[in-house]
Amino acid sequence: MSENKKKLSLTSRIVIGMFAGIAVGILLKAIFPDSTLVEGYLTKGLFYVVGQIFISSLQMLVVPLVFVSLVVGTCSLSDPSKLGRLGGKSVGLYLITTAIAITFAIAMAVLVQPGTGIELATDATYEPTQAPSLAQVIIDLFPTNPFNAFANGNMLQIIVFALLFGIAMALVGKPGERIKTLFDDFNEVIMKLVIILMNIAPYGVFALMAKLFSETSFETIFSLGKYFLLVLFVLIVHALVTYPIILKGLAGMNPIIFLRKMREVQIFGFSTASSNATMPVTLETVTKRLGVHNSVGSFTVPLGATINMDGTAIMQGVATVFIAQVYLVDLSIADYLMVVLTATLASVGTAGVPGVGMIMLAMVLGQVGLPVEGIGLIIGVDRLLDMTRTAVNVTGDAMVSVIVAKSEGALDEDVFNDAKADLKERNL
Repeated sequence: MSENKKKLSLTSRIVIGMFAGIAVGILLKAIFPDSTLVEGYLTKGLFYVVGQIFISSLQMLVVPLVFVSLVVGTCSLSDPSKLGRLGGKSVGLYLITTAIAITFAIAMAVLVQPGTGIELATDATYEPTQAPSLAQVIIDLFPTNPFNAFANGNMLQIIVFALLFGIAMALVGKPGERIKTLFDDFNEVIMKLVIILMNIAPYGVFALMAKLFSETSFETIFSLGKYFLLVLFVLIVHALVTYPIILKGLAGMNPIIFLRKMREVQIFGFSTASSNATMPVTLETVTKRLGVHNSVGSFTVPLGATINMDGTAIMQGVATVFIAQVYLVDLSIADYLMVVLTATLASVGTAGVPGVGMIMLAMVLGQVGLPVEGIGLIIGVDRLLDMTRTAVNVTGDAMVSVIVAKSEGALDEDVFNDAKADLKERNL
């Protein structure tokens, strides 16, 4: 029995945990639809506690992992101007893939017309939070108190402080070298902690899926089936077709190997519905399994988790056309172009804001004169789509990391092509 267990890879155990959780959740909803005992002791009891502990454990690592790995990567750069190139390439690629995502989503929505002939009544309402101005976003990049940024998990401020700290370490000489040794050790310890948490992931994923599917209203999904399936289709195509084409075209790397090594990260993203919570696993995979040097991965992955919104952009594209069709509003070519531009720029402008997806959608709807309350129509199915969006986003983070690393000569192609890279260490 123990031998069979050892033969199962971590990916296999996580997949088993995910599908077992989905099955248990559906069965509980079917057999005990209104049971207060099941709800009290399982759904909102055991499953909730285990799932939240799992997510909290991942989130616990995000701030120290980003800060330490980014400091280590930055102070290792022999050429300080490399930071500017990394930033320009990374942000440029993230914006381009976001623009491609929303353009493809709008084109498919116009073709399929998911909202035509649908008259939906809903009691759900949505009050959008005011998004900060671009000027305020730029000002807020720089922390007045870095410890406050750590406490609040403000990723953009942490990234800026870590970059400045790493540059100072590189410039100060021997004191910086002594501190770097300490940070190198911290980095190894934190990455080992990530690996330990990954090995309890099957249980956390099981609990998250069991709770979600025991509470999901499938009637809502069926009533919005065309919209739901279209968003899902575009998300899958973007992850499995668009990303591989870009990866092959710009970096010349094998997309099959890339997607195979990204399976665990995608499952983590799907289960947690949070790019930030998945970040420790993404960074571990990018650096240890895909061969991206830490000086690049420690920059591109946290930045991508914060501003890469391809999955969200796809939802916005389809949702905008869907809401326009439901409310019988004709959008012009200029309106569609405005949607593409607004959503692409908003992915940076609203970075790190809670509920960023819906804030961005409210901004987009406002730009083309559609009623913001239309968001209430799609909230009911957004949770499942949000999970898929996150899986797409983390795939994009890793893809951009590989391309940028290859362009900077910081990609170990032997590690990338090695199917068993880092597997022994990860399967404790």
